[in-house]
Amino acid sequence: MLQLQDTTHGKSAGDSAGGSDYLTFSLGDEEYAIDILKVQEIRGYDAVTRIANAPEFIKGVINLRGTIVPIVDLRIKFGVGKVEYTPFTVVIILNVGTRVVGMVVDGVSDVLTLPDGEVRPVPEFSSSVGAEYIAGLASLESRMLIVLDIARMMSSAEMCLIDQSVH
Repeated sequence: MLQLQDTTHGKSAGDSAGGSDYLTFSLGDEEYAIDILKVQEIRGYDAVTRIANAPEFIKGVINLRGTIVPIVDLRIKFGVGKVEYTPFTVVIILNVGTRVVGMVVDGVSDVLTLPDGEVRPVPEFSSSVGAEYIAGLASLESRMLIVLDIARMMSSAEMCLIDQSVH
């Protein structure tokens, strides 16, 4: 299991004045960011137990200290990059609502604070990532980050992960 290195200089997540903390990761040649408060832990990729008739992007499940956790490979879901499992491949364990979900990514970059106003709206275009799951884009020096609304994505009906309750 990998430990997150604190790059917020003594501030706790969400404690940064005028900004929010994000975990950045790579999928293919693209860099993404998600709200650090949704991240439970980061682990190396291990074998999973396949589930019959699950969508291709759901690799299976793992037993994480007594909790059965579905594992989603975002590289397959988004159709980006070559899907290879290397020593750098990691699983980000997320807390989404009342559910724990894992997502496979090529690698984790860092934790950073994006100042309020730094995340810009997404221009209208077609992408492999559903635009409704993109919270915005952020530019840092020469890097462009795609900021995902990971809670919305993981709880969507197309992910088949969280039961849609009838109200």
